[in-house]
Amino acid sequence: MYDVIVVGGRCAGAATALLLARRGHRILLLERARFPSDTLSTLYIHQPGVDRLARWRVLDEVRATGCPPLERISFRAPGLLLTGPAPAWGAATGGLAPRRYALDTILARAAARAGADFRDGCSVTGLLWEGDTVAGVRYTTPGGGTDQARARLVVGADGRNSTVARLVGAPYLRHDGRLTVALYTYWSGLSGDGLGLYSGPGAGAALVPTQDGLTLVNVQLPRDTPVTRGNARHAYLAGALRACPDLAELLAAGRQEERLFRCTDLPNFFRRAYGSGWVLVGDAGHHKDPCGAHGISDALAQAELLAGCLAETVGDPSLREKALRQYAEERDRRWTPPYESNLAYARLSPTENHLEVLRKGETDPLFRSLVFRALAGIPDEDLRSLGRQAEVH
Repeated sequence: MYDVIVVGGRCAGAATALLLARRGHRILLLERARFPSDTLSTLYIHQPGVDRLARWRVLDEVRATGCPPLERISFRAPGLLLTGPAPAWGAATGGLAPRRYALDTILARAAARAGADFRDGCSVTGLLWEGDTVAGVRYTTPGGGTDQARARLVVGADGRNSTVARLVGAPYLRHDGRLTVALYTYWSGLSGDGLGLYSGPGAGAALVPTQDGLTLVNVQLPRDTPVTRGNARHAYLAGALRACPDLAELLAAGRQEERLFRCTDLPNFFRRAYGSGWVLVGDAGHHKDPCGAHGISDALAQAELLAGCLAETVGDPSLREKALRQYAEERDRRWTPPYESNLAYARLSPTENHLEVLRKGETDPLFRSLVFRALAGIPDEDLRSLGRQAEVH
């Protein structure tokens, strides 16, 4: 009998397992892939996420992967260039963008060092039930066998197509469909010492320096863009040109080092966060378009929120129910406003009024700092006034 079984060993799941194991709970962490394993991702960790890694004492390991500190930000749109230092937050002087095969492995190993039973190569195929309460999982093992384990609580941290969410029938509280298709690949030979963001008519892009001298360049196009295996590279380069001619020139001087990945499954939703014996964290419960690159930072924040709510309540059913309700309410309260903003960005059609507001940042360093703090998801009363100003315009 475990206290908690966490299904999914990447950012959200490994962080949840790490924090609960450090509180003395008996944790089983199951991951379908064999680590180290890569996955599609924008890679970028905003400052609040970097600060969490520091507080959890794993930031030095992440930095040791060789991912450079991203202490500058530039945002280009028609008639607009905002560039300057990234705002600091806690222990973070900027963002970081480690490869996922490195980051996820670091977090999972940290959970194991804290006492979690980490098993990779294990796919959950079913749930154990006691009446209408989830009481454990069935899963396949790396050798092709099957096993099962019981727990007081099962955490679904297994991504936007969550098996746990499907098996418990977690309903959507809100579903806004897909807005973009994303194309990713890695380049060498690109200049730049920070995060580069680009927005043009019907296209957006991000330039994200990572480890090994590589830079991830992500291009996003409207969801109805016909992107097939045969025309994906053409669509990618044409999208980069639409996002910003300067970006297209930059790519022409670089070298593509990995194959081009395309992702069309980018829904925007909130699922019900919990039920009897189960709870969802990270993309399993709430997913939004990657245009804001908040997936990793959100996963770490939600893991911390869930672990904090559960803290001393895992063994008491009545207290656990109250804790899960608190987690769900706080998740929806905190993540709904940025979800709305992200939907607006993902429509890839910035209005002239919005751009006119942002142009103030070209000459006003304080205003520019507020914009960059908003991009990073840094809480600030001044940011709310900035939002109100944009709404007025």
